[in-house]
Amino acid sequence: MTDRESVFVIHPALKGASGARLPEARLEEAVGLAAAIDLEVVEAEVAQVIQPRPATLLGGGKVEEIRARLDAYEHRPGLVIVDGALTPVQHRNLETAWNAKVLDRTALILEIFGARAQTAEGRLQVDLAHLNYQRSRLVRSWTHLERQRGGAGFLGGPGERQIESDRRALDDKILRLKKKLEEVRRTRTLQRAKRKRAPHPVVALVGYTNAGKSTLFNRLTRAEVKAEDLLFATLDPTMRAIDLPSGVRVILSDTVGFISDLPTQLVAAFRATLEEVLEADVIVHVRDIAHEDTDAQRADVLGVLAELGITDEDDRPVIEALNKIDSLDTEDRASIEAIARASEAGAPGTMETPIRAAVSALTGEGVDRLLDLIEQALTIAHETLHIAIPASDGSARAWLHQRAEVMDEYAEGDVLVLVVRLSKKARGQFFKTYPDARETAPAVGAEEPRRTA
Repeated sequence: MTDRESVFVIHPALKGASGARLPEARLEEAVGLAAAIDLEVVEAEVAQVIQPRPATLLGGGKVEEIRARLDAYEHRPGLVIVDGALTPVQHRNLETAWNAKVLDRTALILEIFGARAQTAEGRLQVDLAHLNYQRSRLVRSWTHLERQRGGAGFLGGPGERQIESDRRALDDKILRLKKKLEEVRRTRTLQRAKRKRAPHPVVALVGYTNAGKSTLFNRLTRAEVKAEDLLFATLDPTMRAIDLPSGVRVILSDTVGFISDLPTQLVAAFRATLEEVLEADVIVHVRDIAHEDTDAQRADVLGVLAELGITDEDDRPVIEALNKIDSLDTEDRASIEAIARASEAGAPGTMETPIRAAVSALTGEGVDRLLDLIEQALTIAHETLHIAIPASDGSARAWLHQRAEVMDEYAEGDVLVLVVRLSKKARGQFFKTYPDARETAPAVGAEEPRRTA
């Protein structure tokens, strides 16, 4: 016997619907979403919908057929997942017709986020997204579907009955959550301000859910962030400092995975988490290059980033990590590696035309090259400066050695001159922190700068 909730999954394939994915691939993803919260899928099918019904979305015959199939089980499934958007009326009518709890795609993704969020901020964001969704429909309570965790989930939990029976209490709770989230955002803004003063560049990993971001993050940082073959294994942002090959320190950020038809409630509720991407100096888009829908997944990620204000006009460098090359056959792998090499020669490194690296986060293949590309992206806008500081100013000298690439240094009387490479951003921060420092011309007859140990 199993204690897992059994579920029937349906993907409604709307005739003439736009999209690059095959209905079968969409159904497979829906099954993966159900597995992400340990639901037992007993049946899964694509339901062709020629003309959506306002009352039930699916045709009357299909609704009756599914009811009969549910009734045929000795242990009748109590949950049906409809991998699409349901109106409140459709939602209510299908629950009545099937005598089962119904989750549409938005509710399912919100439920997964509720099960995955670990930090206080993540739980606040999940609760707010849940309540905003529930407010639009206020369906009846299903508290008999017991959960191990609390919260305001769709599969049950304490407080759900009161929320649905009292709109005023619901609005009050939404208001309180928004205030708490504002406090979180202010805290994160202060944390980012401290990082800017540091100033360690931020490299953000983004990508479709289950593309391998957390595995790559662990590979680069030697951390132990949760990395499983599950959709949405990572929800809470994780940041670690790593040193690039030259010794330059950067902050690597692992972010929540994106997905097609991401609920608008989550785009808004998780904006604070995704703001790490907005602040990043380099964006690394991790792609599952072995997935049959890799191009469609890429388009979905770019669409969500565009909603956040990151478009092809953005001047930050973008690198695509073409991950899971270890899963490709010899011919496909050679093709992907050739594409990556060609991009290094002429790609501008934008969102639409990124520089690419063929990698396997699992085996480590290509990861060293990816680090080299990150370093090149960070230093491409760096300039070489001769900076004169008082010889007694050990603090300014230490700042430059820690945060810039020091090529050479020499004394001129009571002044120490350092030949450094650093970004315009770091240049401004240095001279603001050390106003007694100044730029100077190279010494007459000076040799080419040499890299100091």
